[in-house]
Amino acid sequence: MRQKYTAAFSVLMRGAFLIIGAALASVGLEIFLVPDDIIDGGVVGISIISSHLSGLPLGLFTFALNIPFFLIGYKQIGRTFTLSTFFSVTCLSVGVSLLHPIPGLTRDPLLAAVFGGIINGTGVGLIIRNGGSLDGTEIVAIILERKLSFSIGEIVMFFNIFILTSAGFVFGWDRAMYSLIAYFIASKAIDTVTEGIDESRSVMVISDRQEDIASAVNARLGRGVTMLSGRGGYSGEKVNVLYVVVSRLEVSKLRSIVHHFDQDALVTVGNVDSWGKHFKKRNIH
Repeated sequence: MRQKYTAAFSVLMRGAFLIIGAALASVGLEIFLVPDDIIDGGVVGISIISSHLSGLPLGLFTFALNIPFFLIGYKQIGRTFTLSTFFSVTCLSVGVSLLHPIPGLTRDPLLAAVFGGIINGTGVGLIIRNGGSLDGTEIVAIILERKLSFSIGEIVMFFNIFILTSAGFVFGWDRAMYSLIAYFIASKAIDTVTEGIDESRSVMVISDRQEDIASAVNARLGRGVTMLSGRGGYSGEKVNVLYVVVSRLEVSKLRSIVHHFDQDALVTVGNVDSWGKHFKKRNIH
């Protein structure tokens, strides 16, 4: 019985975040982007152009144009993702329809692109983080990625380049460039929401002071360190390697620790997604 209540609560929380995300995306579109003839990417961008040319409501196009993608996604990707996307798009369609009579907050296209991109991207990020989407082109990209040599991101980018270029012919090339700014800002906002502000970094250190550096990292950063043994591919010499995952804000402190013990150490830093109990910080001594 308790598991049923937990599952029901999880579904309700997911639905609430999908609604909040759709509401934010609606505000970003109707209060900032659309009044200044700035478009978004994907199906929403096509919907904005179609609404402008036909005079029909934007909400009608955001829903109707996504229907084919719902059908494709249900058969090819799965029920949960498709239903979450359907619910999110429905909320977005209702939201933009309700907000359409409200005039835009600013007539400065740069301010509209910046703040519209931030708000819209935050909303889309919340939806993606909770298992949904507002863009049917992502469903097509997931399917095409299995058959083509391009990644999902590259396929989506191809669609959006075509859509943003079309905006130049419809709204003017200055608006197309503002749309590109809004799209770039929205993508960064999406990354921030989906990945978190405190992004992770994987660090590999090659040093003879392996033990000293590992102890200091554990004591001063509270991070566990994996110590590896390797051999140089060219020299054949044995090398000591440390591997540690830290937050973006801890990279500078880690660099100072390594520099203190070994100024000649080779350090590489890369972006990484990480989760699990072994990544949690220990108490710092």
